Amino acid sequence: MKNLLTVREARAADISAIHDLLKYYAERQIVLPRSRDDIRYYLNNFVVGEIESRICGCCAVRDFDRDLLEVRSLAVDPKLHGRGVGCALVEAIVAGQRLKRNSFRLFALTYQKEFFFKQGFVLVNKEMFPEKIWSDCENCPKKDCCDEDAVLYVWPSDKN
Repeated sequence: MKNLLTVREARAADISAIHDLLKYYAERQIVLPRSRDDIRYYLNNFVVGEIESRICGCCAVRDFDRDLLEVRSLAVDPKLHGRGVGCALVEAIVAGQRLKRNSFRLFALTYQKEFFFKQGFVLVNKEMFPEKIWSDCENCPKKDCCDEDAVLYVWPSDKN
């Protein structure tokens, strides 16, 4: 990538850019929609990627307690796919959790399992995460015919 990518914690000034990125993917039923108010409320869960002061990606982490976390609302400007933005966002989430916790399980429901495999995630059964199913899946238009894969990253692992 020619221009330097910076990943940082999200700020209030980023809410509209985060909303616009998520809206693009929500309209294509790739991520669940989130309102500006919801993003504002959970802003501390987000990191953003920026290039030349422009938000080009976002990602959030949700804490389900008992060291179970979820990567959610991962979105990258479509013009920048394949340029490392998504990887940098997920790496920032993982690194942040490693600093805060002795151990954790981080999962995602995704259409891009190969992307997550490159980040050290493994394929698992969705039913491992009833917390997710009861909270978000109930409101999903695809709840009765979910076609996403579940992936999981465990820290520490035998590999680390």
